[in-house]
Amino acid sequence: MTSAGGDDRSDGAAARGGTTTGQAWGGPGTGEVDAGLRDAVRRFLDAHPDGVLPLVHAGHPVLRAPAAPYTGQLGDVLPDLLEAMRATMLDAPGVGLAAPQIGIGLALAVIHDAGSAPGADGADGTDDPRERTPVPHGTLVNPAYAAASDELRSFYEGCLSVPGWHAVRTRHRSVRLTGQDETGAALDEVLTGWPARIVAHETDHLRGELYVDRAEMRSLSTDENMGRFWAGTVDPAPVGKILGFSTH
Repeated sequence: MTSAGGDDRSDGAAARGGTTTGQAWGGPGTGEVDAGLRDAVRRFLDAHPDGVLPLVHAGHPVLRAPAAPYTGQLGDVLPDLLEAMRATMLDAPGVGLAAPQIGIGLALAVIHDAGSAPGADGADGTDDPRERTPVPHGTLVNPAYAAASDELRSFYEGCLSVPGWHAVRTRHRSVRLTGQDETGAALDEVLTGWPARIVAHETDHLRGELYVDRAEMRSLSTDENMGRFWAGTVDPAPVGKILGFSTH
């Protein structure tokens, strides 16, 4: 997910697809290492010593295959991969990055958001209609989410794998996140506002989905036109009156 919320193509170390979510991993040192995959990811990382990995874009098959549950396939390479994913996310810049976006079909994602910028409807996110409160660096392993309320919110989103475009996506205001972190510890928390949107966006990647699959396509806008016509517009409702779409 892009930091605006509103990249070069690479085959990466494309892993096997599979069914994501609902799987448990025992933590570092557990599970069966896939030697071939581990070595491929190690070579991929070594080929990018600055830690910034090339992104894959819409149309690449890895983005449309459900990611395989992480069960320890990468062994001792996992920490280095997660660190490189964080570096890639921050360099983009983005607020989340799923492993399929770098060509690796495993159910892994990293997230981080500083929150609303000073002067942008509330420096701490509390007055931002998106409720864009800070999200600390985090790792999602085999994540899943479910609606935690019936409230819906519509806002512009962007994606590092769909560069140059933004569109309005309606999502649940609050979601319950489950899964694990990089230590294997269980995650189970309710997130609200922009943090919920980030988690949903990245978890959708692990299901083989892109945000545009359910976006309001009449809202679709290039980066150039976002800046030209809708700069500083957080609430998409006024945009909808002009472009002809409705919001929640």
